[in-house]
Amino acid sequence: MHGEYKVPGGKLVVADVAVRDGRMLKVQISGDFFLEPDAVLADIDRALIGLPVDAGESVFSVAVEKAMTGAQAYGITAQGVAVAVVRALNSEHST
Repeated sequence: MHGEYKVPGGKLVVADVAVRDGRMLKVQISGDFFLEPDAVLADIDRALIGLPVDAGESVFSVAVEKAMTGAQAYGITAQGVAVAVVRALNSEHST
């Protein structure tokens, strides 16, 4: 499943998600944004893995915000990542 979101005033966030048994099994966030340190991107992916697909945008956003604690983010927000994830999940449900 694939979803994209252009953060207002920011950059493109891309979410590629695999689901099994109603939970996110694999998550890969990418895009044209910057994070310092780079390792935070893997932390964001791990924070989303295992969450129920129906948890919703606000739960995804909180998980991402926690993973981004202490990081410098340029062109990306936790909310933007959550929107991209929801769009990816919705792409699966519309097929």
